[in-house]
Amino acid sequence: MSKTATDTGAAVTYSRVMLKISGEALMGDQGFGLHPPTVARIAQEVKSVRDLGVEICMVIGGGNIFRGLQGSAQGMERTTADYMGMLATVMNALAMQSALEEIGVFTRVISAIPMDQVCEPYIRRRAVRHLEKKRVCIFAAGTGNPYFTTDTAATLRASEMACQAIFKGTKVDGVYDKDPKKHADAKRYTNVTYDEVLEKHLGVMDATAIALARDNDLPIIVFSLDEPGGFRGILAGEGTYTRVQG
Repeated sequence: MSKTATDTGAAVTYSRVMLKISGEALMGDQGFGLHPPTVARIAQEVKSVRDLGVEICMVIGGGNIFRGLQGSAQGMERTTADYMGMLATVMNALAMQSALEEIGVFTRVISAIPMDQVCEPYIRRRAVRHLEKKRVCIFAAGTGNPYFTTDTAATLRASEMACQAIFKGTKVDGVYDKDPKKHADAKRYTNVTYDEVLEKHLGVMDATAIALARDNDLPIIVFSLDEPGGFRGILAGEGTYTRVQG
């Protein structure tokens, strides 16, 4: 099993990775919903990595359509709000599937909540077989349980699928000690440990996801999804990112 890339420029080959992106990443400059050109651009990024022979899992959040925690904060019952958020992730997964298949990438949407008319139910061995056949697997509906985020779902599925790393696509090119959009003196970490992320509240993923990644020694690569070719570039030893590992 290959190791994660560093900033030395050395190319690294992964055989299987998890790509975690937020629902907001799909809405482009809009304030809500899906922006088809943005979805198509991200699909091309995924294809460029798949074309290297890498097996790809994906988890996409639902915040561009509905966020359970926000609904709960506005008075909605939390469990109901979370299930609505899970359904939003299914919509995003189907949109990404459509964009990937439009460019010739075979894709399966696999839902933690059974809905046979639109996607497959989650069966671990079947999902592994899809990956072995070089199909992109998009895991939707979170873990199927309320009170868990899509970050936790991504870490859980990455562990179950024996992924070698989680790629967390964000709006910035790594993990900073403070918000780089608000503070000009913000410093980017090249490497940071799981415990530092938790102790310093660095906001990479929620605490449950970080703890699960730590327990399974699963590295998290945080990079900018807005940088064209960024996903593929890291695999070639290029680009800027932060590695979270023990």
